[in-house]
Amino acid sequence: MNNKNKSALKENDGVSQPETTSKTSAERIKLNRAKQNSVAVFVSKILEGNITYLSRAITLVESTNAKHQEKANEILERCLPYANKSVRIGITGVPGVGKSTFIEAFGKHLTSLNKKVAVLAVDPSSSVNKGSILGDKTRMEQLVTDKNAFIRPSPSSTSLGGVAQKTRESIILCEAAGFDTVIIETVGVGQSETVVHSMVDFFLLLKLAGAGDELQGIKRGIIEMADAIVINKADGENEKNAKIAKVEFNRALHLYPLKESKWQPKVLTASALKNIGISEIEKMISEYIFLTKENNYFNTKRNEQNKYWLLSTIEQQLKDNFYQNPIIKKALSAEIHNLENGKTTPFNAAKKLLEL
Repeated sequence: MNNKNKSALKENDGVSQPETTSKTSAERIKLNRAKQNSVAVFVSKILEGNITYLSRAITLVESTNAKHQEKANEILERCLPYANKSVRIGITGVPGVGKSTFIEAFGKHLTSLNKKVAVLAVDPSSSVNKGSILGDKTRMEQLVTDKNAFIRPSPSSTSLGGVAQKTRESIILCEAAGFDTVIIETVGVGQSETVVHSMVDFFLLLKLAGAGDELQGIKRGIIEMADAIVINKADGENEKNAKIAKVEFNRALHLYPLKESKWQPKVLTASALKNIGISEIEKMISEYIFLTKENNYFNTKRNEQNKYWLLSTIEQQLKDNFYQNPIIKKALSAEIHNLENGKTTPFNAAKKLLEL
């Protein structure tokens, strides 16, 4: 036998490598990415309940990039037949009322009943410091790790209408991903309550007892929207105040005519921190859903909301098209200059711009 063949350094024939290895690999990676990013893959993964793809789809929805928006619209259209099967709950209350703690306790209770919960936030971030509700995800430590829960804070934006529109589209994606309960949280100031009310089935108002705002804090608009009031932090020394507040709110609610839904709004007390009264709130919401589905108000309200969002989207698009028009941009600058120099009035300037 030839000794040369016995050498440990003998090199066996391997698989020949193509000259364009790096180029082929790059093309393969690019192809795989294209497959992963295709609309069909997004939709199938969302329908499987894949949280990663759901998050990525919501990111596309929130993007202002034209290509991203086009792709997001396609995904939304394909997901639509699988949506509209959840209960949408709006939760509002002034800062400090304990919304995050309440949503976490409520969400954990729902997941214990084998429900899938998605939490979305509507927040027109501060125009001064650009602060937003993003901290909520860190505050809901238990819920964020629950496999049956999904928490998505809203993007930073100064346009409430824009954020709300994105949130409404995110609801469709969450429903397609199999979430049967979608909670929409609002910062609880200004116009945000009205916007959230326009996209939910049940509207819950959280209040505090002993904060000096029992009846003074009842704004007519909020009360007319609320399907229930929950006096939160009803524990320890505050329990007595909570019971007094409950009686006062109940009296106030009975002064209003019966809602179109035929539902008499209720007042409950709860302590999200001590997990007291949470199951009663869930039962009350179930009663409301049963009643409104029976008398067909549930579907009527959803149809009205769809009409509202159709008109709202048209208005938003017209507004965007107007301000993005290069001719308008130039003319607007000139009219503002004239306005500052007292050469025109706001109304004449607006008329001139609209005629363009």
